Amino acid sequence: MLGSFGSSSHDEEEEPTASPSDIVPYHHNHHQIQPPPLRGFTSPATHMRQLLISSAELISQSDFPAARRLIAILSANSSPYGDSTERLVHLFTKALSLRLSFNTTVTTTTSGGSSVSHVLNTTEESLVQSSYLSLNQITPFIRFSHLTANQAILEAIDQGQQAIHIIDFDIMHGVQWPPLMQAMAERHPPPTLRITGTGNDPNTLRRTGDRLAKFAHSLGLIFQFHPLLLIDRDDPASAASALSAVLLLPDETLAVNCVLYLHRLLRDRDRLHYFLSRIKAMNPRVVAVAEREANHNQPIFLQRFVEAVEHYAAVFDSLEATLPPSSRERLTVEQVWLRKEVEDIVAAEGGGRRERHERFRSWEVMLRSSGFSNVPLSPFALSQAKLLLRLHYPSEGYQLHILNDSFFLGWQNQPLFSVSSWH
Repeated sequence: MLGSFGSSSHDEEEEPTASPSDIVPYHHNHHQIQPPPLRGFTSPATHMRQLLISSAELISQSDFPAARRLIAILSANSSPYGDSTERLVHLFTKALSLRLSFNTTVTTTTSGGSSVSHVLNTTEESLVQSSYLSLNQITPFIRFSHLTANQAILEAIDQGQQAIHIIDFDIMHGVQWPPLMQAMAERHPPPTLRITGTGNDPNTLRRTGDRLAKFAHSLGLIFQFHPLLLIDRDDPASAASALSAVLLLPDETLAVNCVLYLHRLLRDRDRLHYFLSRIKAMNPRVVAVAEREANHNQPIFLQRFVEAVEHYAAVFDSLEATLPPSSRERLTVEQVWLRKEVEDIVAAEGGGRRERHERFRSWEVMLRSSGFSNVPLSPFALSQAKLLLRLHYPSEGYQLHILNDSFFLGWQNQPLFSVSSWH
């Protein structure tokens, strides 16, 4: 198992909300616009990705009529029901169409720049939440991040410590914590556990707290949950000021959990440094960090686009290899959750962009400059991650790699996620 690593379009046609039940099955026909012929020995998959990049180049050159023509070709030759390349191209052409639509109808945020975000109705929000839970089940990336972060927290806490406090940034459904709670309940005597969970929806925070409290009760674990509402969870100033409301008790051991969160604060790097310094001043025993291993924070659109195509091509290939073609869960994940991410990276600009992923080396520099030191992840954490892959995702394509005392999980030779521990 160990390996080594070398929102909707508003273009000419309105794209409906991406619900799997609403998507009309795709059928090939003899009247499709055909892509330009292949050159040399280029594979069809590589050729289609090259056409995607050509479309992005035309947009970056403001040649919008030519871009629309090429996007029409790609749209006619891609499908949410095809192979991994067809599905990838389908998603990216929708995102390119959305970017083109901003040339005529520009949506702006208060901080400037185009944004693909909109207020979700109850049905859309439910679909997004459901797609996240499906993503957690059918891919190893989130579970790997949670499992490894949990192990880093457990190992940083002394066996005899009787009071644990975890601050979890963007707790969402809290799916990370039941395994850790179970491990704590098996300690003798079991410690008390307090979780401060942040989010921007009070109802989701309340439901998450109720679920965790019921689970803790079933384990006989003394537990408290404190919701911490962030008006703007993507604003580092808002996140930093919220730390002032966190109650710290002298007898508690503090752990901070930043799993797939810090990248959202990159729109203001100075304030992000301030946020990290505020965490450091709280003297946590451990800070767990997980992030995508990709650079989607390039200010130049074309560079960002090429990086995104490469990253998500590996994600789609991994889904292709591990799930049957008829998987509705995969369709939901790709057409709802991954679509939301891709549209943000491709179509949004300026302060409107949320998915600002950067590579581990950037996070390493930022964390060290904020006073943190890297804590090596343990051999036991490694064996746990390998076991997770072997038992639940038995494809040889998933590879686990160790670099700078941190773990990287990827597909084939492409690292996709990193997890690290800091003090």
